[in-house]
This record gives sequence, structure tokens and C-alpha cells, in this order.
Amino acid sequence: MTGRSAVLDAEEAWERLRTVRSEADAEAAGLVPRANGGLRWGEDASTEAQLLAERYLPLCLAGPLLTFAQLGQSLDGFIATRTGDADFVTGEEDRLHLHRLRALADAVVVGAGTAVADDPQLTVRACPGDNPVRVVLDPKGRVPLRRQVFTDGSAPTLWVVGVGSEHGMPVPDGVDVLELPEDDFAPGHLVRALAQKGLGRVLIEGGGVTVSRFLHEGALHRLYVTVAPVLIGDGVPGLRFPGQPVMRDALRPPVRRAALGEDTLFELELRAP
Repeated sequence: MTGRSAVLDAEEAWERLRTVRSEADAEAAGLVPRANGGLRWGEDASTEAQLLAERYLPLCLAGPLLTFAQLGQSLDGFIATRTGDADFVTGEEDRLHLHRLRALADAVVVGAGTAVADDPQLTVRACPGDNPVRVVLDPKGRVPLRRQVFTDGSAPTLWVVGVGSEHGMPVPDGVDVLELPEDDFAPGHLVRALAQKGLGRVLIEGGGVTVSRFLHEGALHRLYVTVAPVLIGDGVPGLRFPGQPVMRDALRPPVRRAALGEDTLFELELRAP
């Protein structure tokens, strides 16, 4: 009796993909070249496993120095209501996508406003993967030390504060403090400071102000924006930056689209910084 060969499923495909950082890693994971370019699984694979490879391989193979960002927003461009409620703008599949992005990053960055308003964990929970270092950008040292990123012990946290700020020392175990001059909070300076600490693959997660700063100052390689079919009407905006006066000069980067349940994911490939 001849048994049917096993088909690579999404769970096993993700376990392999999250270890890929080079062409050699891809070969070890069982990926082979396509005739028309790119890579595919070298064995029978489920539709879900194939979609995972198509969606995340470009990010996996983008190199050791990479800055990428993610936002989930409504059709009218808001990431939360006017009261700050963001639970949840996008659906379950987008939250899984976000956790996968965290698993592919060395560090995940949020601004002080997001740390205060949302009290995020910034850990990998919806899929297998290692937690990135959590980075809180807080030039005024205003984020309370009772926030989860400082107290839960789930992952290392780097608290980036301004020189001379009142940052509430001493800090809990597992929290390191990096003091920077005000000028060094510019996105390019921050990325270099993180790279010097071995954190080369950086996910900018929030909020809208922080992601917009990195985008406007040309510090992003990739931007993921998930749009949910909901109209909020007024609230916390997503991307906002000084635009061009005429449409022909507006930013139109190469884009890939994918369905995430009812939501639509846009992956924008930006000019390399």
C-alpha cells in the first residue's frame, strides 16, 4: 500500500520561514528557485503555505539592516476613534500579520503616546516566534514605569529618553535606558543607534505620528498598511505628513495587495534609505 506524501501546511511553513535571513537559509528551509524568478516550496505545499512564502519572503530576505512599519486603519484613514479606542480597527487576520512582523524583527518601536494610551505588550503571541526587543521612544521621559513593557518581563525593553529627562530611575529588571540628545531622536539617528546595539531589523509599530515621521524623513524600506472596511468619521489619524502641492509629485511606490479576511493589506516598497 502506497501512502500519500505529506503536504506542507501553514504551521510548518511559518516555522521554516521565520528562520530565513539569506539565500542559504531559504535553501535549508526547502525553498527552490522558480523558473520565472523568485522562490517556491520544493515540495507539495498547501495554498496557505504558498501564500505565506509569497507574502513574507521579500521581508525575510531583505537583509540584516531593514526598517519597516505597520499601521491598521479605517477606510477614512483613522487608527482609533476620537476617544482613542482602537479595539479593534482591523480584524484577526491583520493582528496575526502584525505578530508575524514582530517575529521577523529584532526590535519593535513605539512612541511615548502609544505606550501611554494603549499600554501594548509588543510581544509575539498569535504565532510562533521570538519576542523582539521593545523600544519606547520617550524624549521627555513621560511614560509611567507601570506600563507592561516595563513590568511584564516578557521581553527586553529599551527605554530611549532625552538627556536630562526625568525618567524615573531606577528602572525594573530587564529594562535598559538609552539617553540621547534631542537631535538624535531623528529617525535616521535612531535607526543607527539601534543597529549599533545589534538591532538591525526594526519594526516601527506606532502610533501614527511615529510612523509618519519615519515615512516623511525617508527612513523606511517598507510600509504595511491594512485598511478595514469601516468608517470612523473622526478620530486619531494614521499617516499624516507634509504632502506635495501637485498630484504628479505624490509618493507612488511599488505596491503589493493581499486580502486579510475582510481587510486589505497594502505593502509599499519604499526607496531604500
